Amino acid sequence: MGDVHILPGSRHRPPMKKPMWIIVLALFVCVFLICAYIYPPKSSTACYVFSSKGCKAIADWLPPVPAREYTDDEIASHAVIRDILNTPPALSKNPKIAFMFLTPGSLPFEKLWDKFFQGHEGKFSVYVHASKTKPVHVSRYFVNRDIRSDQVIWGKISMVDAERRLLANALQDPDNQQFVLLSDSCVPLYNFDYIFYYLINTNISFVDCFWDPGPHGNGRYSERMLPEVEMNDFRKGAQWFSMKRQHAVVVMADNLYYTKFRAHCQPGLEGKNCIADEHYLPTFFKIVDPGGIANWSITHVDWSERKWHPKSYKAQDVTDELLKNITSIDVSVHVTSDEK
Repeated sequence: MGDVHILPGSRHRPPMKKPMWIIVLALFVCVFLICAYIYPPKSSTACYVFSSKGCKAIADWLPPVPAREYTDDEIASHAVIRDILNTPPALSKNPKIAFMFLTPGSLPFEKLWDKFFQGHEGKFSVYVHASKTKPVHVSRYFVNRDIRSDQVIWGKISMVDAERRLLANALQDPDNQQFVLLSDSCVPLYNFDYIFYYLINTNISFVDCFWDPGPHGNGRYSERMLPEVEMNDFRKGAQWFSMKRQHAVVVMADNLYYTKFRAHCQPGLEGKNCIADEHYLPTFFKIVDPGGIANWSITHVDWSERKWHPKSYKAQDVTDELLKNITSIDVSVHVTSDEK
């Protein structure tokens, strides 16, 4: 017999180990991405795990957070306001400034305003809303310039109603391009030409608007304003403004947000002291055209005493030094109610 070749048996192979470290790593990455989507980092430092460009890199990877569904009233309101803001303003050959005085009665500085207006006829219009008594006018520029007025109660929506009433009357004149709201205690700090060319040549509105996290700011917010007015859009500001014509028309066209403030922003409601004239316009413009306002007013008001009303100046306080100090201010300082 020939040689018999015995083939070696099959080698015993140990069972293959599963790459558990890959599975664990994949699960870790998935969990991390899910957490980053649900709880986004509040500082850009946390985003450096992914990119030195900050959180934008993560936002690009993840699907967008769906926006809430707007109500029918919001859709209609946004459509109207968008059309007004996108329509080029009609230019006037004789642009004017509407000076709108909100006063309880006669104007104590009417003679001063008379001198301010002298020689500039045709460049301004005057409107007076007197909420308590019929004014006695001493200047020809104010005679027959009273509009139909109604009672105004401090802190209530009637103050906003008076502002809208003044705007409605001033808008009747197509030459009025800027609308300045003034109180009975306001006085001009510059000459007419300076103010006229400053306002006529600007394309923004000077509406005071800032975030106040304190009790007299966001502490006045009511969730009853939802869904149209959210907490992160709620703003505060002094009521005195200078507004371009487009924005004046937008304010008159608004019913949605005005209705919310009329119903849910008033002193004593839900234990809060929401002052409509301090919150309606700042919040409204924060929502509809935040880039169209300066976020500060051209009217100087001193709130440093931290009282319900701004500081009042007596005769002995008014000096050349005071006027120079006020006119040299080039930074708007907002005093919030959370500061000690």
